[in-house]
Amino acid sequence: MNYSDALLKEILTRTKRIAVVGVSLNQVRPSYYVARYLGLRGYSVIPVNPVHEGAQVFGRDVLGSLSQIEGGVDMVDIFRRSEAVPEIVEEALACFPDLQTIWMQVGVEHAEAAAMAEARGVTVIQNRCPKIEYQRLHGELRMGGFATGMISSKL
Repeated sequence: MNYSDALLKEILTRTKRIAVVGVSLNQVRPSYYVARYLGLRGYSVIPVNPVHEGAQVFGRDVLGSLSQIEGGVDMVDIFRRSEAVPEIVEEALACFPDLQTIWMQVGVEHAEAAAMAEARGVTVIQNRCPKIEYQRLHGELRMGGFATGMISSKL
């Protein structure tokens, strides 16, 4: 799917509070380091994973479901297999009347769930990573998708 840079930048600018569904406690898992990165960039990240409910990550309690989140969220970032998406989208739409964005991670797509959210006026991004898009749009992305923080004259 093609999304304009303007749309992606608008989403990443207007978003303040993100529920990350499927967050891992394992530091080498993408769901861990993407959520951590977003938190370091100033987003309020709410970790959601029923397997790790009650554990701590990034100084926050992991919640078992979206319905346990107090207050709204602007974005639900989904780190689950595509077949799990409809249930997550249904819960998100029921819990957050002002939800702005459903974001499905790289490899995650579900056309029917996306259509359901879009019918409610929610922007849907599929098969993309907000960390990668944030880095790309803010000049942080280097070869291989990593911001090394190292300056080198080697080509």
